[in-house]
Amino acid sequence: MAHKKGQGSTKNGRDSNPQFRGIKLYGGQMAKAGAIIVRQCGTRWKPGYLAHMGKDNTIMAEAEGTVVFKGSYVHIVPSDPATPKYAFA
Repeated sequence: MAHKKGQGSTKNGRDSNPQFRGIKLYGGQMAKAGAIIVRQCGTRWKPGYLAHMGKDNTIMAEAEGTVVFKGSYVHIVPSDPATPKYAFA
């Protein structure tokens, strides 16, 4: 007698975990160094001053400071007075 599984059991059991994409820190909020600001598909938002993009297009802060969204760029205004400021205009 063949030992085949029932019809339903082999077609079920595959489900992927959610990605939890979106903006994690909004404009005006403080970001620590390495904090995730945006998780995204593609490059809707681009990294600006003191921000960098990971291999999955996640934008992270390079230094501690305030998050600023300007156009399609995400900048960090540093809270450390020794770090030079950048004009976002």
